[in-house]
Amino acid sequence: MANQQATLTLEGQHLNLDVVDATLGRKGLDLRPLAQAELTGFDPCFRNTAGCQSAISYIDTQKSILLHRGFPVDQLASQCDFLEVSYILLNGDAPDEQEYQEYRNAITRHTMIHEQMVRMCSGFRRDSHPMALMCALVGALAAFYHDVLDVDNPEHRKLAEIRLLSKMPSLAAMSYKYSIEQPANYPRNNLSYAGNFLHMLFAINAEPYQVNPVLERAMDQILILHADHGQCASTHTVRAAGSSGANPFACIAAGLASLWGPQHGGANETCMRMLEEIQTVDQIPAFLNRSRANPQLFHRLGFGNSRYERFDPRAAILRETCHAVLNELGSNDSLFQVAMALEDAALHTPYFIDNGLYPSVDFYTSVILKAMGLPSTMFTAVTAVGRTLGWIAHWNEMHSEPLEVIRPRQIYTGRGPRNYVSRRDKG
Repeated sequence: MANQQATLTLEGQHLNLDVVDATLGRKGLDLRPLAQAELTGFDPCFRNTAGCQSAISYIDTQKSILLHRGFPVDQLASQCDFLEVSYILLNGDAPDEQEYQEYRNAITRHTMIHEQMVRMCSGFRRDSHPMALMCALVGALAAFYHDVLDVDNPEHRKLAEIRLLSKMPSLAAMSYKYSIEQPANYPRNNLSYAGNFLHMLFAINAEPYQVNPVLERAMDQILILHADHGQCASTHTVRAAGSSGANPFACIAAGLASLWGPQHGGANETCMRMLEEIQTVDQIPAFLNRSRANPQLFHRLGFGNSRYERFDPRAAILRETCHAVLNELGSNDSLFQVAMALEDAALHTPYFIDNGLYPSVDFYTSVILKAMGLPSTMFTAVTAVGRTLGWIAHWNEMHSEPLEVIRPRQIYTGRGPRNYVSRRDKG
């Protein structure tokens, strides 16, 4: 079949633009010929611009579908653990039993953190935000593992992937323990990825710690459901940093900085703060009245998602898990009563339904992590542990072809050429 083309006509000039096919979803137009006519595409925030081709994740905004390597996210979240999803995203297909065990063993054997990195934490204030420590510590990994910084070497890239995935829960837990003035826990190789993360977060060295299987499954699903979400802000940041040939640790540190923002991964932290502001169920009607005048408040509370016109498919999965966690822990204080009352309003009130304000994955994530006992400052750090997988997958995908540095154009709106007059001449 011949390549399809679209023709752009401007002031009598005709430009032929190739149509770029997609397996699913929208096709694209190759806008590179615009440069021949000294034109630039203008798409603020790149909301309708494809900066790359990717085979990792697909989002159908109208039908609320999220696929990872073609697998529906609900199937992965219900049938897989995080490491199996990790193998799928990085390799393109599901592992057999031997491949899974070899991969699990490789991740498990790299979870330890260098003692010098542990001592680095003492240079931070105790009340530092855990994400501040995460940005610094992940970037510092390049100083400890400079033996894998040749991004053109596939073996270096593979080892860097394993080290990042294995050490990210250890770094997140260490950042949390430092903030609450407790010693960091060493990882345990006999636990699952999610179970080990819970152990490092909550175990106290002077007491035995038993992983709760309900919480273990909940953490596993949180990590899976945050693993990748297409070309979001942080993933684009990782790709932009990686396009320069930067080492993987620096690229993931850049992704962490982008994820920290309240309109991205920090949304679950913002969501919990707003739940805490409402305080009691009887305050909900007044809050809803205020929010109708400013619908953005609903998004900050964890309702609706800009990527989906109807509902977030990840939230539908995590809703059941959220209720299982609350039932397991018997969390009946006012904050969780507020959360469940808001959920009921969102699922049954016409205003919420008509405006697509269903509870999002951020809403349920924040409730689950709060019920587990984590402060809201740790919510983004937990999200980062899961999203590191997607960042690594995209970073590795970039290196399957020769790198080309990302360099967006701009539409200049400043002053035209003018002569400079020195302040001395003005006098």
